[in-house]
Parts: sequence; C-alpha cells; structure tokens
Amino acid sequence: MKLEKNSKLLRIFLGEFDKYKGKPLYEALVLAAKKQGIAGATVIRGILSYGASSRIHSVKILDLSLDLPIIVEIVDTEEKIQVFLEEANQMIEEAQCGALITVEAAEVIRYKPRMDK
Repeated sequence: MKLEKNSKLLRIFLGEFDKYKGKPLYEALVLAAKKQGIAGATVIRGILSYGASSRIHSVKILDLSLDLPIIVEIVDTEEKIQVFLEEANQMIEEAQCGALITVEAAEVIRYKPRMDK
C-alpha cells in the first residue's frame, strides 16, 4: 500500500476503561480501522489528563485514577479518514463515553513495512 505525502492524522482521545461490545473501545477502533484497510493505527496510554469534565486522570499512586487517558492515532488519506470517522463516531456514541476527536494534516515522509532478516 502506498500512502500519499499529504495525508491526514486522526486522533481520538478517550478513557482506558471505555468499552464497546464488551471489549476496550480503543481496541475496537483499531480493529475497525484495520478492517477498513486504513494505513496505520497506534494506541498511546497517557499519564495525566483532563477534558470536558475537568476531572484529572493521573497515573500517580496517590491519585489512584484507574481510567487513564488513551489516544488512538490513525493515519491515511483524507477520503479514508472521513469514511472511518463515520464508523468511529457511531462506535463512540454506542459506547456512551466522552471523547475528543481531531483531524489534522500529516506530511508522510516514509511508509514502508519492516524488512525481516
């Protein structure tokens, strides 16, 4: 698969314990992206955050926050990102969780599979 130099980066911010049909929402989003043939997806676990509710989520032991921030990053063409956004929005609505979704320009410098030795 070739990825255009001028692509898009989709970021979905959600909570670690958000569920979709019994599995973590972040996992369901990545699997849905793979099924749609999206170029790539990564899940990043945060250590400190707050959002629309202004509630602090932290990895600090004294805070004992269990619902840490998760960022799902997805890169592909604008067309594929727009199509995937429809499914992602539906999944997030069904999960009834809070989320922030952003899309920004991404200049793809290199997109090559790993060369096994």
